[in-house]
Amino acid sequence: MVKQIQKALHLYADGIFGIITEEAVKAFQREHGLTADGIVGPATLAKLIPVRFKKSKRIIREIIVHCTATPEGRDYTVEQIRRDHKAQGWSDIGYHYVIYRDGSIHEGRDVDKIGAHCAAGGHNTYSIGVSYVGGVTNTPGVPYSKQKSKDTRTDAQKAALLSLLMDLKKIYPQAIIVGHHDYEAKRDCPCFDAKREYSKI
Repeated sequence: MVKQIQKALHLYADGIFGIITEEAVKAFQREHGLTADGIVGPATLAKLIPVRFKKSKRIIREIIVHCTATPEGRDYTVEQIRRDHKAQGWSDIGYHYVIYRDGSIHEGRDVDKIGAHCAAGGHNTYSIGVSYVGGVTNTPGVPYSKQKSKDTRTDAQKAALLSLLMDLKKIYPQAIIVGHHDYEAKRDCPCFDAKREYSKI
């Protein structure tokens, strides 16, 4: 992500968010009427990198938000998810995008391919699946099967998820944003009301 930001600012892309990058961000923010705080939040990112993601060849009507249902505070990578999903007999990771605890956004299954994240009602066919890492408590001494559902999003994940959804809505303006539980009521995923939280996008 830092390298993408540096390239957009015409800086040497070393992936290190240092003083030079921060000052370049502030200058960009001043030029575009944004708060010059040097922080690349959703508003700055939207102007800095208008479209960062590939558009699917499929017709996309829904963007479905998920959680990985993994313990709070524990990292979980795309490769780990891919391995687990393939062990269930799937061809690939089920989600198209995964947001790590540090707020970094990672691509999963190619958006041109139908996902495997919401089996109910054939929603996979015309949707994009987005998941954040987490969604389950991490209480010591309690077996994993007994842990409770919880919105474990870090501040970085919340900012990244908002930014990603804003970008996806630009690419698919007719798509609605919903949570997994809106289609599969027995599931708590993504452990917060995504439909309500992102209704203004």
